[in-house]
Parts: sequence; structure tokens; C-alpha cells
Amino acid sequence: MKKYFDVYPRVFYPSLVFIIAFVFLAILGGDPIREFFKTTSTLVTSYTGWLFIIGVNLFVVICLFFAFSKYGKHRLGGKRAKPEFSTFSWFAMLFSAGMGIGLLYFSVSEPITHFVQPPLPEPNVKDRAIQALNFTFLHYGLHAWAIYCVVGLSLAYYGFSKKLPFSLRSIFFPVMGRKIFGRTGDYIDILAVVATLFGLATSLGFGARQIASGLNYLFDIPSGQITQITIIVIITLIATISVVTGLKKGVRFLSRLNLFIALIFLTGMFFISDALSILQVFVESTGRYFDRFIELGTFSSAYVDNDWQNNWSVFYWAWWIAWSPFVGMFIARVSKGRTVREFVLGVLLVPTLMTFFWMSVFGGSALGLEMETPGLLSDIILEDSSTSLFVFLKEFPLSALTSFLGIFMVAVFFVTSSDSGSLVIDSITAGGKLDAPVGQRILWALIEGAVAIALLVGGGLSAMQTASVSTGILFLFVIFIMVYSLLKSLKRHRQFKAPRKKKEAQRLRD
Repeated sequence: MKKYFDVYPRVFYPSLVFIIAFVFLAILGGDPIREFFKTTSTLVTSYTGWLFIIGVNLFVVICLFFAFSKYGKHRLGGKRAKPEFSTFSWFAMLFSAGMGIGLLYFSVSEPITHFVQPPLPEPNVKDRAIQALNFTFLHYGLHAWAIYCVVGLSLAYYGFSKKLPFSLRSIFFPVMGRKIFGRTGDYIDILAVVATLFGLATSLGFGARQIASGLNYLFDIPSGQITQITIIVIITLIATISVVTGLKKGVRFLSRLNLFIALIFLTGMFFISDALSILQVFVESTGRYFDRFIELGTFSSAYVDNDWQNNWSVFYWAWWIAWSPFVGMFIARVSKGRTVREFVLGVLLVPTLMTFFWMSVFGGSALGLEMETPGLLSDIILEDSSTSLFVFLKEFPLSALTSFLGIFMVAVFFVTSSDSGSLVIDSITAGGKLDAPVGQRILWALIEGAVAIALLVGGGLSAMQTASVSTGILFLFVIFIMVYSLLKSLKRHRQFKAPRKKKEAQRLRD
């Protein structure tokens, strides 16, 4: 059995039992479960939205502090540590794991939705279009990546520099001491496993829905629940094959493939549409975003109907936070040898600017079409957002080819998210080991697919969103403690001076 599984029992078995019980409850619960999901989501977003907003803004400030303070020179893994991956591979892996499916699903639908249903009243059509892009930038920009950055930096520091187990519990060593190896540490890791699975399931649900819509558009295949479940099963099996090959082969290959295809797709759409107009949109909307950075980041629907805030910003913050154990740990695992400054600026700036350009190409072009012919895209997108990419591509030459490429990209992002998540959960449930046995990787890859199917059957995307929001609010408090712990530990590390004499050094080691 040791050949196939190498588990930390106090985390592995409770996580497995809880998730299996949840799968059966979601599938068999029927209408009461759906109503429970809906009620829970409403309560969490209505009463804790302000806390999410404070949290994500605090994380941006903390990340910038780490980058430009005296701690920025610290190298993760020690002074002699060298990066395991090239800069291109590093960017490719963190970008694919961090945003993949969301970029393809929301790059057209979100700007169009915010344009037709603006969060803030804006009578001028052009300003309303810029505002639509700015709120999209808000959800996919610095605030989102700051969440990943805080978690990833903490894990990389304690895993590589402090040589503690590569697990969430290790981050709390300065606060809890050796208690992290007890029951409290187990609860932290179990919460991380559950949050990761639910965050991944939400992304896989969006991906399955979009692939089904694309197949319906190209081949007239029904896009209902059966098709979506079939897609999840097929993609999960492919991801299982990838996860067996490990991080340095399968996952790195797929991440580089992801970025390569994405660049081809992005470049093609840039030249097919109005390239000059896109550049103007990118420059102006990016400038307006940074000009209104504080206003957008602290917008909380005060004195107005807060349904928009709950359905968009609060959901996004909860979703990214629920995803942060997975993305943070994955980014940390591929970042050994980077300095703190390099880590923070690389994770914050490069994906953010690339995302802004992506949104400007797809979202900006879609807004241009909608402004020329009102209702051309919005009438269909508001009815079914999963069709947005394909409705948009239909307005350009070679729509069948670009739509097929879009489906292929969603599938590859789908696989990358699934296998990356499996590797992370393997590490947590194996007590922080970086290379869990193959049998264990296969198990978690299959369970991820089962959770996505269960949430889809039990309540569709609303159930998935509820799962993300519910685990997100719990993990938000964990990240607050994580920030304090990292600050405390870096301060101690900075104050420590290397001993001059060999005997003194030996005494410290002993």
C-alpha cells in the first residue's frame, strides 16, 4: 500500500471522508440542498462583503511592502539557491494556474454585462465602456494576484528558506510554535484541502459549461447537464494522465503549451480586429484603472442596492481566496531561488498587465461591436454567459477555426488547473512531501472531477459559487494570520547575524 499512498492520516482521511460525504449529499439532496446553497451564499456575501474588500486591499499593500522593503533581497531557499525553471516557464505555469479558464469565460461576457448593467451610473457611452473594462480589470488585476502572492510567498519562505514541511500549517510556526504539528495544524490543512477542491470545482464548472456551449455552436451538440458531466469526466481523465508524469514534465509542458496557444490566439484576434483601436483602449483603460485604483478597490455599494457587489466583486474575492491555497502553493513550488522582490513583482505585475491586454483585445473589441449595434452581443450574453466567446468570434472571419481554438484552449486550461490542483492536494495530504506516490495523485485528480460533477448536479454554478464563497470567508481569516506570521518571521530573519566562530555555529545548530 505504501507504494501507492504516502499519507498523513490525520489530514488525508478526514478530508477524504468530508468530501465524499459532500458529494453524496449534493447529488442526493435535491431541492433542499439547492435552497441551502442559495441561502448560504446570500448570507455570506451580504454580511461579510466589507471584510473581503478590506482584506484584498490590505494584501496589495503588504505585497508592495515586501517588494520594496529591506526584505526584498531575501532569496527563497538561501543565498545559493538557483531557480529550477526558466523565467518563461515560471510565468507560463503561474499564469495558467492562476487565471486560465476565467480569462476565456469572462473576457467578453463581463465587460458586456457591466456595460449594459453598469455598477455606477454613467450616461456617457464611452465612459461607460471604460468603466466596464475597469471593473473587469479590478477583478482580474492586482487585487486578485495579491491574494495569490501573499499565500505563495509565505509557503515558499517556510518551505524553502525554513525547511519546514511544504504545507499550510508551516506558515503559522512563528505564531503557534510546535502546535502546528498537532490537531490545530491538521484543521488548517483540512480547510486548505476543502477550499482548494471547491475553488477548483467552480473553475471546472465554468470550463465545462463553456466547452459545452462551444460544441453546441460548432457541432449542434446539446449543451445540457449530461454533456457538461461528460466533458468533466473526459478532461479529468486527461488531467490524471498529466498528473502522473509530475510537475517537471506534464504540468510544465501543458503550462508552456497553454501560454503558447494563448499568445497565438491573442495575436490573431489583435490583428483580425481593429489593432489601433485596441491599443488605444488598452492604454486609456489601464491608465483610468490606476487613476481610480483606490475608488474601484474600495467600492462597496454603500447606500445603493448591493446585489451587484455580491454577485461580482465579493464572489470574485471569495473565489480567488478559496483558490489561493492551490495557486499559492503551486506558485511557491515553482519559485525556489527567486528573491522576494522578484517573486512579488513577477507575480503581481506580469500576469496583471498581460490580463489587461487580453481583456482589452477581447472585451474592448466586444464593447466596440456592442456600441455600434446595441443588443448584438448583450441580448445573447445576458441570457447565457457561457456562449459569449463564441457569439463574439462569430462576428469575425474564420469564426469556425477560432471557435475551435477557443474550445481547445479552455480544455487545456481545464487540464492544467486540474493536474496542478491534484499535485498541491497530494502535497498537503502527504504531510508536506513534494512528491506523493502516483496512486495518490490519481485519487485526488478523480475526486476533483467528482466534486465538480456533484456541485453541477446538486445546484449548478450557483452551488459551486456558494462552495467557493463559504470556504473563502473561512480562509480569509487564515490569510490574515498568515500575513502577521510572515512579517514576524522575516523580521527575525533580518535581525539574525551569522556566527563568526565555528563552535558558536555548531552550538546554534545543536
